[in-house]
Amino acid sequence: MFENKTLLITGGTGSFGNAVLRRFLNTGVKEIRIFSRDEKKQEDMRIALNNTKLKFFIGDVRNYGSVCDAMTGVDYVFHAAALKQVPSCEFYPMEALRTNVLGTENVLNAAIDKGVQRVVFLSTDKAVYPINAMGISKAMAEKVVVAKSRMIERGPIFCATRYGNVMASRGSVIPLFIHQIKSGLPLTVTDPQMTRFLMSLEDSVDLVLHAYENGGQGDIFVQKAPASTLEDLALGLKDLFNASNPVKIIGTRHGEKLYETLVAREEMAKAHDLGRYYRIPADNRDLNYNKYFIEGEQKITEIDDYTSHNTERLDVDGTKQLLLKLDYIQEELKS
Repeated sequence: MFENKTLLITGGTGSFGNAVLRRFLNTGVKEIRIFSRDEKKQEDMRIALNNTKLKFFIGDVRNYGSVCDAMTGVDYVFHAAALKQVPSCEFYPMEALRTNVLGTENVLNAAIDKGVQRVVFLSTDKAVYPINAMGISKAMAEKVVVAKSRMIERGPIFCATRYGNVMASRGSVIPLFIHQIKSGLPLTVTDPQMTRFLMSLEDSVDLVLHAYENGGQGDIFVQKAPASTLEDLALGLKDLFNASNPVKIIGTRHGEKLYETLVAREEMAKAHDLGRYYRIPADNRDLNYNKYFIEGEQKITEIDDYTSHNTERLDVDGTKQLLLKLDYIQEELKS
């Protein structure tokens, strides 16, 4: 479906954008456009890849005009631009709102105006039962995607993907632990029993491609993923690097949960189990308030959330085996 097509990746200089480029640059895709506001990262990417299929657009999803310009002639949009760091969003929640919510609306409106075929929005497990500004803003962005999809009779397909921690992505805990190991520092663990889903960047790209190929209006796709405790993750990395660094418990940070949820039980009641993925169809109720307040849903009370506490739990050895599949870990071990 991507043969001779033009792709746009918002936030394209990030970890996900780089993973998409690795997957697509040597295929029959016509053009890949990187849209972001960091000129230095774009220049680094331009020099490193040196590929004529790659085009760069400076802009910000907060600015509708710049989004619209970059989307002219585009077939498919990967919407990955976001503020993702929990602490920074806690201190600057309006910035999270402007980028994650209003920016998403700009992307969707530009896609309608420019006749794009499909847009896939990248969301996070923190959007489910959110307790921090980042999660709240991504939850609102999901609502914008679903609400906008209801209004379209002819036009782009809008759908979303939701996934947990992407291993070794920029700003995540694995690069932090490796830096601490190599620097001879203690490994700083917030809560040893805190669990997190574990996905690779390649898994995240697979999930988005599945959404492109199978998504209907307003669908949300979730990949089933294993999880581990932070303690087992730290111990697994220590074993792999043959390190003796102590583990230092620093306590839960502001805005962190003990475990993450990928699918709420209200969503599980209507989700379709596709084997590797869950498909959550759009909530297409209208403003008939009986459906919200009078008519109940018995199934919701009989089902549980899908969380990092009740998914497949990896022990230290299982976590090590998963880590060894990452190119990033192999490169760090060699260095």
